[in-house]
This record gives sequence, C-alpha cells and structure tokens, in this order.
Amino acid sequence: MSGRIIQFGTSRFLQAHVDLFVHEARQAGQSVGPICIVQASGAADRAGRVKAFGRPGGYPVIIRGIEKGERIERRIDVTSVDRGLSAAQDWQALSDLFATKADIIVSNTADAGYEIAAADRGPALLAGGVPASFPGKLTALLHRRWRQTGRGLTVLPCELINRNGRVLAAAVAALAREAGALDAFLAWLEGDVIFADTLVDRIVSQALEPIGAVAEPYALWVIERRPGLEVPFVHPSVVLADDLEPFERLKLHILNLGHTVLADIWRAERRDPGETVREILADAHVRGRLDDVYRHEVLPGFAAHGMGEEAQRYVATTLERFLNPFLDHRIADIAQNHSTKVERRITAFLSWWAEAGPVGATPTLDVVIARRQSRPQTERSEA
Repeated sequence: MSGRIIQFGTSRFLQAHVDLFVHEARQAGQSVGPICIVQASGAADRAGRVKAFGRPGGYPVIIRGIEKGERIERRIDVTSVDRGLSAAQDWQALSDLFATKADIIVSNTADAGYEIAAADRGPALLAGGVPASFPGKLTALLHRRWRQTGRGLTVLPCELINRNGRVLAAAVAALAREAGALDAFLAWLEGDVIFADTLVDRIVSQALEPIGAVAEPYALWVIERRPGLEVPFVHPSVVLADDLEPFERLKLHILNLGHTVLADIWRAERRDPGETVREILADAHVRGRLDDVYRHEVLPGFAAHGMGEEAQRYVATTLERFLNPFLDHRIADIAQNHSTKVERRITAFLSWWAEAGPVGATPTLDVVIARRQSRPQTERSEA
C-alpha cells in the first residue's frame, strides 16, 4: 500500500472518484494517502478550490441514483485530502514534497493536458523554474526526485487518452532528452518509474462550491497490470486488469461517444444553454437518433471485433445512466473541448472498426465529423 499521493488536477471528477475511493479505503483501515491536490494550470477561477482543500471537515460528495433497482442518495464527507497547492505559486513546496514524500502520482489535466508548451523544450526545463505544461512540470519534478532521493514511484494518469500512461511516459522521456538530461536519469525513468495505463468511468454531474461534487453510484477505475505495479489500495471500484482495451473501447466509444453525439446535436440546433443529458433525451426525436446511432453505427463495429454482447449490455447500462433522474449533467459541460473529443471518441472508433473489416454506413457519425472539420481553425485549436 502507498503513502503520500500527489494529484495534478482539481476537477470535480477526481474529487468524486479517486479522492473518494482513497477516503473510503482509509476509513476501512488501509494505509494510503493522504492526498495533496495541485492546481497544474494557472487558471484564476480554480484558486478558490486550492485554498479550500485540506479543511479538517473535508468536502461533500453526494451520490444520487438507482443502484440495483433501489433509489439511493447519500452524502460522504471526503477527508483524504490534506492540502492544496498551486504549481505556479507553490513550486518550491511542491518540489520538496514530490522529491521526498510522494509514492503515487495521479493526474486528470483534461483532454489537452498532454500538450507541450514550446517554452518547455530545451535545457531551461531543468533549470529550476516553473514549466508551463503538465508534462514539463512532471519531467522537472521527476528529475529533482532522481537527484535527491532516487526512489521510484507510480504514475496513474486518469486523462481520457488512449494508453494514457504510455503517452505520458513518452512525453516525459522526450522532454528529458531535449533538455539534455543524463542517460542515468532516462534509465531511472524507464526502470524505476511505473507509468500505468488506466481508465476511469463515473458521471460527475455537478460541482459544489467551493469544492465537492454530485455523482452517480456507478464508478470504475481500471488499472492495467505492469511489472512491479501494485494497486495503491483495495476498493470495489478499482480493477487490476491484464488488458485495458475492452474496458476502454466500451467506455470511450459508447458512453463518451454518446455524450459527444448529444453535444453535437445541442450545438448544431442551438438548444437551451442549460439543457441536461436527461432533458435532451426527453425529446423523442433526439432519443431516437441516439438509439439509431448505437444500434446501426456503433454496435456493428463492436460486433466486428467480437464484442457484440458486451457492447449491447454496456449500451443498456449507459442509457440508464444517461436517464438518471437525480443527476443534472449539463450538455454545456460535455461540449467543452468538443473538437478534440470528436477526434478521440468518434474518428478513432471508425478507425478501430476498420481494423476488423469494412465499416458500415455511419451517416450520423459522418455528419458530426464533418461539422468538426468545417469549424474555423482558431476554434478547433481552442477546443
């Protein structure tokens, strides 16, 4: 079991997912945590969250929904987080903690979180300043840890990026080489730092102020096995799997794809800015379009890969989750970074389907892709 966890990202999702799981594991007597939450970006609107983390009474997570046919609503006061730091304002304190205390690193830095700033390329990255991007920050922090203690650690990224651990590991190694790091550091990265691929799944529909969240009962965190990897704690929602891909494909190309199709409809039709997933699906025409997408444009792709039955069950579960009467999941939130999500959830699905044979007719998905491609370049780059 692990000790200190450093989490990059202040999102309501992690508050109601990893942070809640750690709280429940600690309540069960497991030696894990506490968690330090780091604001990786310099966004001014997140400063209030940073200050609120670490309050003795914790923060609330409200679980609402249907579980095994029963309506549930419960509040949990999460106390696994003991402090918040801003990477921009508290770099020295973060560097000290990372170098000497951390055992597990968790991240959720959004879909664009692995983008690397030009300023992070080159020798200046390891000169002691605050890097601009998350991969740059992680590289600099790992370099200091290697110099100071040389202890290994495990990185569990939670971004919705295919093979997120491998992608992040490659970015860190590339930045280290560009910075002129010694071969010994590169060897340490490869041999002593475990970057695991993971998948997360929970709808967290609402943020509470200044911190806290409302979430559905369903939750899953799948971590793919790696040599030397031990799960940081035992929890019913944490699964250690030999192969992440089946879980990943179901979640990304059914639940997330469905969200993106609904967001595209919402954007194209200029629907109510406050509309939720449940409300848009109350429109019989929209519900019929989503059902048709799943039936005719998604399930055949899974069947081509021998996953037809699993996909049918997951579609049924997904629709139940979308229609949860207790969650107000705003389409406006889902529509953020829309262009990137179309690429990863829909275009990537069609490419995966093509690996198993000819792709069938996908008229609705084709329209979503075409609308993405027709948007101005400046808008796509901001998404």
